Amino acid sequence: MQELLFDIHTHTKPDGKTYAIQNLAGNFDCLSEKCTYSAGLHPWFIKEEDFEIDFLKLKDAASLPNVVAIGECGLDKVCGSSFELQAKAFERQIILANETGKPLIIHCVRAFGEVVNLLKQNNNKVPVVFHGFNKNATLAKQLIDNGFYLSFGEALLNTAMKDVFYSVPLENFLLETDKSFFDIERIYSQACTIKNIDLNSLSLQIIKNAKKVFGKHFFEL
Repeated sequence: MQELLFDIHTHTKPDGKTYAIQNLAGNFDCLSEKCTYSAGLHPWFIKEEDFEIDFLKLKDAASLPNVVAIGECGLDKVCGSSFELQAKAFERQIILANETGKPLIIHCVRAFGEVVNLLKQNNNKVPVVFHGFNKNATLAKQLIDNGFYLSFGEALLNTAMKDVFYSVPLENFLLETDKSFFDIERIYSQACTIKNIDLNSLSLQIIKNAKKVFGKHFFEL
Protein backbone atom coordinates (compact mmCIF):
# COMPACT_ATOMS: atom_id res chain seq x y z
CA MET A 1 0.00 0.00 0.00
CA GLN A 2 1.33 3.42 -0.92
CA GLU A 3 1.71 5.75 2.05
CA LEU A 4 -0.40 8.90 2.12
CA LEU A 5 1.86 11.91 2.63
CA PHE A 6 0.66 15.27 3.95
CA ASP A 7 2.33 18.59 3.20
CA ILE A 8 0.53 20.90 5.61
CA HIS A 9 2.13 24.12 4.36
CA THR A 10 3.37 24.86 0.87
CA HIS A 11 3.56 28.00 -1.25
CA THR A 12 3.46 26.09 -4.52
CA LYS A 13 0.53 24.51 -6.29
CA PRO A 14 0.23 20.84 -5.27
CA ASP A 15 1.28 18.30 -7.89
CA GLY A 16 -1.51 15.86 -7.06
CA LYS A 17 0.88 13.15 -5.82
CA THR A 18 0.47 14.10 -2.15
CA TYR A 19 -2.17 15.81 -0.05
CA ALA A 20 -1.07 19.41 0.38
CA ILE A 21 -2.43 22.61 1.87
CA GLN A 22 -1.44 25.56 -0.27
CA ASN A 23 -0.86 28.81 1.58
CA LEU A 24 -2.17 32.12 0.29
CA ALA A 25 -1.22 35.55 1.62
CA GLY A 26 -3.37 37.39 -0.91
CA ASN A 27 -5.39 36.92 -4.10
CA PHE A 28 -8.08 35.34 -1.97
CA ASP A 29 -10.65 35.71 -4.75
CA CYS A 30 -8.66 33.35 -7.01
CA LEU A 31 -9.09 30.16 -5.02
CA SER A 32 -9.74 26.97 -6.95
CA GLU A 33 -12.41 24.58 -5.73
CA LYS A 34 -10.02 21.73 -6.56
CA CYS A 35 -7.37 22.81 -4.05
CA THR A 36 -7.16 22.99 -0.26
CA TYR A 37 -5.82 26.19 1.29
CA SER A 38 -4.73 28.07 4.33
CA ALA A 39 -5.30 31.81 4.01
CA GLY A 40 -3.90 34.62 6.11
CA LEU A 41 -2.35 38.06 6.29
CA HIS A 42 1.40 37.44 6.52
CA PRO A 43 3.21 39.97 8.75
CA TRP A 44 5.66 40.78 5.96
CA PHE A 45 2.99 42.15 3.66
CA ILE A 46 0.61 44.05 5.97
CA LYS A 47 0.09 47.71 5.11
CA GLU A 48 -1.94 50.11 7.23
CA GLU A 49 -3.70 51.66 4.25
CA ASP A 50 -4.83 48.30 2.88
CA PHE A 51 -5.43 46.37 6.07
CA GLU A 52 -9.20 46.71 6.51
CA ILE A 53 -9.96 45.81 2.89
CA ASP A 54 -7.48 42.92 2.95
CA PHE A 55 -9.00 41.61 6.16
CA LEU A 56 -12.50 41.66 4.70
CA LYS A 57 -11.25 39.65 1.72
CA LEU A 58 -9.61 37.19 4.09
CA LYS A 59 -12.82 36.92 6.09
CA ASP A 60 -14.75 36.01 2.94
CA ALA A 61 -12.13 33.41 2.00
CA ALA A 62 -12.16 31.94 5.51
CA SER A 63 -15.82 31.02 5.12
CA LEU A 64 -15.07 28.67 2.22
CA PRO A 65 -15.00 24.94 3.02
CA ASN A 66 -11.70 24.32 1.20
CA VAL A 67 -9.93 26.97 3.30
CA VAL A 68 -9.04 24.74 6.24
CA ALA A 69 -6.80 27.05 8.29
CA ILE A 70 -6.10 30.73 9.02
CA GLY A 71 -2.52 31.78 8.33
CA GLU A 72 0.20 31.93 8.00
CA CYS A 73 -0.11 34.82 10.41
CA GLY A 74 1.80 36.00 13.44
CA LEU A 75 4.66 38.30 14.40
CA ASP A 76 8.08 38.99 12.91
CA LYS A 77 10.58 41.32 14.56
CA VAL A 78 12.99 41.43 11.64
CA CYS A 79 10.65 42.49 8.83
CA GLY A 80 9.77 46.05 7.84
CA SER A 81 6.11 46.04 8.88
CA SER A 82 5.07 47.99 11.97
CA PHE A 83 5.07 45.61 14.95
CA GLU A 84 1.99 47.33 16.32
CA LEU A 85 0.15 46.73 13.05
CA GLN A 86 1.35 43.11 12.99
CA ALA A 87 -0.09 42.59 16.47
CA LYS A 88 -3.40 44.17 15.45
CA ALA A 89 -3.63 41.94 12.37
CA PHE A 90 -2.67 38.85 14.35
CA GLU A 91 -5.31 39.49 17.00
CA ARG A 92 -7.99 39.91 14.35
CA GLN A 93 -6.94 36.62 12.76
CA ILE A 94 -6.99 34.81 16.11
CA ILE A 95 -10.58 35.99 16.56
CA LEU A 96 -11.45 34.98 12.98
CA ALA A 97 -9.98 31.52 13.47
CA ASN A 98 -12.06 31.02 16.59
CA GLU A 99 -15.21 32.30 14.87
CA THR A 100 -14.75 29.82 12.04
CA GLY A 101 -13.36 27.01 14.20
CA LYS A 102 -10.33 26.68 11.94
CA PRO A 103 -6.74 26.22 13.19
CA LEU A 104 -4.02 28.86 13.09
CA ILE A 105 -0.79 28.47 11.11
CA ILE A 106 1.79 30.68 12.82
CA HIS A 107 4.73 32.57 11.34
CA CYS A 108 6.99 33.68 14.16
CA VAL A 109 10.42 35.30 14.15
CA ARG A 110 11.98 36.37 17.47
CA ALA A 111 8.55 36.94 19.00
CA PHE A 112 7.45 33.62 20.49
CA GLY A 113 6.60 35.12 23.87
CA GLU A 114 4.47 37.82 22.29
CA VAL A 115 2.67 35.32 20.04
CA VAL A 116 1.83 33.05 22.97
CA ASN A 117 0.65 36.01 25.06
CA LEU A 118 -1.67 37.26 22.31
CA LEU A 119 -3.12 33.78 21.86
CA LYS A 120 -3.87 33.63 25.59
CA GLN A 121 -5.18 37.20 25.81
CA ASN A 122 -7.62 36.50 22.99
CA ASN A 123 -8.82 33.23 24.57
CA ASN A 124 -7.74 31.12 21.64
CA LYS A 125 -9.46 27.73 21.55
CA VAL A 126 -8.46 26.39 18.12
CA PRO A 127 -5.37 24.27 17.38
CA VAL A 128 -2.17 26.21 16.73
CA VAL A 129 0.70 25.11 14.46
CA PHE A 130 4.05 26.92 14.53
CA HIS A 131 5.19 26.32 10.97
CA GLY A 132 8.79 26.01 9.78
CA PHE A 133 10.10 25.38 13.28
CA ASN A 134 13.90 25.64 13.43
CA LYS A 135 14.66 26.63 17.02
CA ASN A 136 15.97 24.76 20.06
CA ALA A 137 14.58 21.87 22.08
CA THR A 138 13.80 24.07 25.10
CA LEU A 139 11.51 26.31 23.07
CA ALA A 140 9.99 23.30 21.34
CA LYS A 141 9.05 21.81 24.72
CA GLN A 142 7.62 25.11 25.95
CA LEU A 143 5.36 25.40 22.91
CA ILE A 144 4.27 21.76 23.13
CA ASP A 145 3.57 22.15 26.85
CA ASN A 146 1.21 25.00 25.89
CA GLY A 147 -0.71 22.60 23.68
CA PHE A 148 0.70 23.79 20.36
CA TYR A 149 1.93 21.77 17.38
CA LEU A 150 5.22 22.22 15.52
CA SER A 151 5.63 21.78 11.77
CA PHE A 152 9.06 20.90 10.39
CA GLY A 153 10.39 21.27 6.86
CA GLU A 154 13.75 21.81 5.21
CA ALA A 155 15.39 22.56 8.58
CA LEU A 156 15.35 18.81 9.27
CA LEU A 157 18.21 18.49 6.79
CA ASN A 158 20.42 20.59 9.09
CA THR A 159 22.52 18.60 11.54
CA ALA A 160 21.73 21.04 14.36
CA MET A 161 18.01 20.24 14.15
CA LYS A 162 18.30 16.46 14.49
CA ASP A 163 18.39 16.39 18.29
CA VAL A 164 15.60 18.96 18.46
CA PHE A 165 13.31 16.97 16.20
CA TYR A 166 14.16 13.71 17.96
CA SER A 167 13.01 15.27 21.25
CA VAL A 168 9.56 16.18 19.91
CA PRO A 169 6.88 13.53 20.64
CA LEU A 170 5.38 11.81 17.61
CA GLU A 171 1.92 13.19 18.37
CA ASN A 172 3.03 16.84 18.39
CA PHE A 173 4.43 17.53 14.92
CA LEU A 174 3.51 17.85 11.27
CA LEU A 175 5.63 18.12 8.11
CA GLU A 176 5.80 20.71 5.33
CA THR A 177 7.76 21.99 2.36
CA ASP A 178 7.02 25.73 2.71
CA LYS A 179 9.09 27.41 -0.05
CA SER A 180 11.71 24.67 -0.17
CA PHE A 181 13.05 23.09 -3.35
CA PHE A 182 12.86 19.73 -1.57
CA ASP A 183 9.67 17.73 -2.03
CA ILE A 184 7.63 16.32 0.84
CA GLU A 185 8.97 12.81 0.19
CA ARG A 186 12.46 14.07 1.08
CA ILE A 187 11.17 15.66 4.29
CA TYR A 188 9.37 12.45 5.30
CA SER A 189 12.48 10.41 4.55
CA GLN A 190 14.63 12.59 6.78
CA ALA A 191 12.00 12.52 9.53
CA CYS A 192 11.98 8.71 9.38
CA THR A 193 15.75 8.59 9.66
CA ILE A 194 15.90 10.90 12.68
CA LYS A 195 13.00 9.21 14.47
CA ASN A 196 14.13 5.70 13.47
CA ILE A 197 10.64 4.90 12.25
CA ASP A 198 9.37 3.35 9.03
CA LEU A 199 7.52 5.44 6.47
CA ASN A 200 4.18 3.70 6.91
CA SER A 201 4.18 4.25 10.69
CA LEU A 202 5.15 7.90 10.28
CA SER A 203 2.49 8.44 7.62
CA LEU A 204 -0.21 6.99 9.88
CA GLN A 205 0.94 9.15 12.79
CA ILE A 206 0.88 12.33 10.70
CA ILE A 207 -2.65 11.43 9.58
CA LYS A 208 -3.72 11.21 13.23
CA ASN A 209 -2.03 14.51 14.06
CA ALA A 210 -3.55 16.26 11.06
CA LYS A 211 -7.03 15.05 12.00
CA LYS A 212 -6.58 16.52 15.49
CA VAL A 213 -5.47 19.86 14.07
CA PHE A 214 -7.89 20.29 11.18
CA GLY A 215 -10.82 18.30 12.57
CA LYS A 216 -14.06 18.53 10.61
CA HIS A 217 -12.40 20.84 8.09
CA PHE A 218 -10.08 18.07 6.97
CA PHE A 219 -10.99 15.65 4.26
CA GLU A 220 -12.35 12.16 4.88
CA LEU A 221 -9.75 9.43 4.48
